Amino acid sequence: RGGAGLIKACTENAKVPCIQTGTGICHIYIDESADIEKALNIVENAKTSRPSVCNAYEVIVVNENIAKEFLPLLKTRLVENRAQKGLIPVELRLDEKAQAIIEGKNAGENDFDTEFLDYILGVKIVSDVNEAVAHISAHSTGHSEAIITENQANARAFTMSVDSAAVYVNASTRFTDGGEFGLGCEMG
Repeated sequence: RGGAGLIKACTENAKVPCIQTGTGICHIYIDESADIEKALNIVENAKTSRPSVCNAYEVIVVNENIAKEFLPLLKTRLVENRAQKGLIPVELRLDEKAQAIIEGKNAGENDFDTEFLDYILGVKIVSDVNEAVAHISAHSTGHSEAIITENQANARAFTMSVDSAAVYVNASTRFTDGGEFGLGCEMG
C-alpha cells in the first residue's frame, strides 16, 4: 500500500505474489449552489491535511457560475494564507477558463491524469454537473469523489452518475479510510 512509485517497485521486483492498491486521482466538484465557506473548509482539509495520501483530492472542478467568486477565495485560502503562515502553499494548475479569473500555472497535458501526492492542485471549470461528471469519468481512478452543493437534484445526479468507490456530498475525500469508516486497517 502506498504511492505509485512504491506500487511499481513492488510489482516489478517482488519474488512472491503481492496485492497492490490503485492510485487516487480524486476530485471535488464545487456546484453553483455550494455554500462558499463550507466548500473552502472542505477543500482545504481534503488537500492540505495530508496531501501525500491516496484520499487527498488532486483536481477541483468548479461550476462556471460560481468560479469568479470562488476561485479568488480558493487562491487566498490555499496559496496566500498558507504562505503567510509559513506553510507550503498549494500550486494551482489552471485550465484556460480558470486562468482568466486567477493567476497560477497553466495546466499541462497530464495534469488532470496525475496523482500528485503533493501540494499541487488541478483546477477545471465546467458548465454544469453533467460536464463535471463527464470530466471525472474521463480522469478519475475510481477512488473518491465529492460534490459540494446545496441543490439536492444536483447531489443526486452526481452520486448516481459518478462511478467511484466512495462518493460524498458536502464532505472531504479524506474520509475514505478504513479507520474513518470504522473498518480498521485497509488492504489493497
